[in-house]
Amino acid sequence: MMQKILLVIHAAPYGSERCRSALRVAISLADRDQQAQVRLFLMSDATTLALPNQEDAGESLLPMLNELLARNVPVKLCRTCAQARGLLGLTLLAGCEIGTLDDLSDWTLESDKVLVF
Repeated sequence: MMQKILLVIHAAPYGSERCRSALRVAISLADRDQQAQVRLFLMSDATTLALPNQEDAGESLLPMLNELLARNVPVKLCRTCAQARGLLGLTLLAGCEIGTLDDLSDWTLESDKVLVF
């Protein structure tokens, strides 16, 4: 039986391990494509993860997000959170899209499990 799993990420991409940990879990779940359907909803500072061409002194998280996008994992950013950070109108990684709280509500109700980072 395929489980629908939603990961909601609030943590900033850099400065803590929470966002990285969420992406690692999402990739591990996506590896089980016959068992799990994974979705990501980025909120708060996590919305900045969807910006291309980021560089970090340590390990970049973009390859991890790109791997999920290549596997057709849906990724949405909270519109209100993105707007508060000046992201509306900016180019996002291909496959990422602006979402709403209605989208998050729908995904939550459709999910068997919701993980929050």
